[in-house]
Amino acid sequence: MSAAQWTILAILAATVAMFVWGRWRHDMVAMAALLACVLAGLLPASSAFTGFGHPAVITVACVLVLSRGLQTSGLVDLLARRVLPAKAGVGSSLVALIGLGALLSGFMNNVGAMALLMPVAVRLAERLQLAPGQVLMPLAFGTILGGMTTLIGTPPNLIVAGFRQEQGMGSFGMFDFTPVGLSVALAGVLLIAFIGWRLVPVRKQAGMEGFDTGAYLTEVRVPKGSSSVGQTLNALEIALDKAGTQVVGLVRNEVRVLAPSPWRHVVADDILVIEADAEALPQLLAVLELRLEESRRPESDPEAESEPEASDAPADNAASPDAAPAETPAKPGQPAKASAPPSTDAADPEETAPAAESSRNKSDIRLVELVIRPGSGLEGRSASDLLLRTRYGLNLLAVSRQGQRARARLRAMPLHAGDLLLMQGPFETIAEFASDNGCVPLAERKLHIPSPRKAWQAGSIMVAAVAAAALGWLPAAIAFAMAVLASMALRTVSPRAVYEAVDWPVVVLLAALMPVAGAMETTGTADLIARFMLDHLAQGHAVLGLGLILVVTMFLSDLMNNAATAAVMCPIALGTASALGASADPFLMAVAIGASCAFLTPIGHQNNTLILGPGGFRFGDYWRLGLPLEVLVVAISMPVLLMVWPL
Repeated sequence: MSAAQWTILAILAATVAMFVWGRWRHDMVAMAALLACVLAGLLPASSAFTGFGHPAVITVACVLVLSRGLQTSGLVDLLARRVLPAKAGVGSSLVALIGLGALLSGFMNNVGAMALLMPVAVRLAERLQLAPGQVLMPLAFGTILGGMTTLIGTPPNLIVAGFRQEQGMGSFGMFDFTPVGLSVALAGVLLIAFIGWRLVPVRKQAGMEGFDTGAYLTEVRVPKGSSSVGQTLNALEIALDKAGTQVVGLVRNEVRVLAPSPWRHVVADDILVIEADAEALPQLLAVLELRLEESRRPESDPEAESEPEASDAPADNAASPDAAPAETPAKPGQPAKASAPPSTDAADPEETAPAAESSRNKSDIRLVELVIRPGSGLEGRSASDLLLRTRYGLNLLAVSRQGQRARARLRAMPLHAGDLLLMQGPFETIAEFASDNGCVPLAERKLHIPSPRKAWQAGSIMVAAVAAAALGWLPAAIAFAMAVLASMALRTVSPRAVYEAVDWPVVVLLAALMPVAGAMETTGTADLIARFMLDHLAQGHAVLGLGLILVVTMFLSDLMNNAATAAVMCPIALGTASALGASADPFLMAVAIGASCAFLTPIGHQNNTLILGPGGFRFGDYWRLGLPLEVLVVAISMPVLLMVWPL
């Protein structure tokens, strides 16, 4: 092996390790890998950023913008009301919902499709008397499957098509992915709808009264004159047990005690950190005469920093602060009737300044549950960082995070993707906050449709772009760029919202990894890896080599971003095909299928992360349905690949 090969292998190994570790965002890791290749002399500086002009990157950005138009126009809500049966059984209802999600994902961003249909899934779970997770996980997997059916359905397909074009074989067409992708998607949807949903772990059986959201971590203050003043924590906990809640900490004089002694007496202005179901909050507040800390603080109070921590209990007797929260989820005590946020096209961000909040209807105060989407601007930030009161006039009352208990004060707690937030404030303000910050409201409300005319315009623009690309009239990047321009002209997406609709971390990820993958080819590293796999694993058999590429890609996709997986595996797939003297097409298709099949972990795909909190799931819950689904994918895709794309 040459020094260049050792160097690119070291960079690749470090990149994959960083992707799996997850400490840095994917675009940061990809950019670091790109710059490392430049500094190591593996890439000329003049070509380091050519990936930003790659047609696949342009197409991804344009599809994200067009997806925004489909969302804000209300077209999806219209389809949901027309397609979903009102009184069908579990199997038929799930087929309709998952089928709609898969269909939408074939032509728009699958994360956007998932976010739009999540409130529909929650309502369906309520009607069928199922746990929300039994509908949310099937929907998430269905939208992932649907993405593999067309060129624009998911970024890995565009990346694979880009690599084929760079090899001088031309790009894959719009529906070249359909024979294999549709076969896999149909089989997967049927498995999930009639058998797979039974494999989803049930945290609690949801009835007609509401949906499961897990235990919240919140803070309550003991006001002067409260009946709780002077009582011991042990006495309070006996009363709290009856409401299904528990004390997990105490704050006194701005110092947090993680494991307070049960015999400590409560004094006025103590803050109790409690873990409670949302519907139990009104009861415990009334009985114990407590007040929600975040709702009582006036807006003039400064956003405080996190307090130092202390403990007055011995370490061996202290309750573990990392213990899993109670598994009894519940609904809010005052459920808001909300769904996907209204269109943001009517008002630009600058027009929603804090000063405008004084004109809001303050009598329309709601409690609304929001789930944080992956890639949201809220990740890693706290309520204090966001200036929720001064900027939005909102209160963050509680946070639900399955599987762990935060040590920070509520207003200083860094937020994560999948967290559930219990927000208090005017509904329109909460809707604006959700739209601006990548959150999805979970309670029920009919989607606001700005104009039926815009809904059909957005759909027509998307259909025209797909037709132009599929029939070969225009290259895909040009067709979708023209569609974006038409959307801006007709204002199905406002010009200001165009740049907000683009998922820039994904764009940077793709643009940075394209040249890195090129360095793997030019140094011969991809061919070296391919020969090692063939000689020691596939032993020269083309079919075994194809299956190996598919399985390895699926495994990596469960651990790292699917677009990154496709970019890493495409050079290896091309090298394997060349070493076997076989056609490159089936191997590239195997990469596309494998990169789109991340069903074993919550980190493999954004849709899996999105349902983590609302479904009450833990890391190990996904494989129960995901493993049979991945086995089915291999069993269906291998023969179809060999039939449609002969070796």
